[in-house]
Amino acid sequence: MRAPVGMAVIGIGNEFRRDDGVGWAVVALLRDRAAVRPLPPGTALHECDGDPGRLIGLWENTSLTIIIDACFPASAHPGRTHRWCPAPDASLRPAASGRHSTHGLGLVETLHLAHSLGRHPDRLVVYAVEGADHSLGTGLTPSLAEAVQPLAERIEEDVAWHGLATE
Repeated sequence: MRAPVGMAVIGIGNEFRRDDGVGWAVVALLRDRAAVRPLPPGTALHECDGDPGRLIGLWENTSLTIIIDACFPASAHPGRTHRWCPAPDASLRPAASGRHSTHGLGLVETLHLAHSLGRHPDRLVVYAVEGADHSLGTGLTPSLAEAVQPLAERIEEDVAWHGLATE
């Protein structure tokens, strides 16, 4: 395996399922902002539907991967954001049945697969944004729309800090 290089920011979701499109909305804003304030060299911005094979291909050989995805817990506080940074050698438990993802295989299962194949990111940061509506349709609910800019700014800070730390 080659030494990890570059960074990937991956918005997971579906822009046609209302709040499930929050990851794509954050990546779109990051793209717009990068035109004015470029991200560190080697930083790639991607949208993904959550397919495990595509995710693994996007994060393979990265020194840092940041994932943005919506979650839909039973007692959601729309717009509340959770940050998860699993240790590279952490033992990950499979998600419980009835997990709060709209994807077939969840992120934890994809990480297990990537680790077994030796195709996992060197460092992973996951931002899960609690959503209210994943019905058919476009546009984020107001609470999630308000969460997009602060989250994009936080991710810019993460990427900048990691870029400085690896120079």
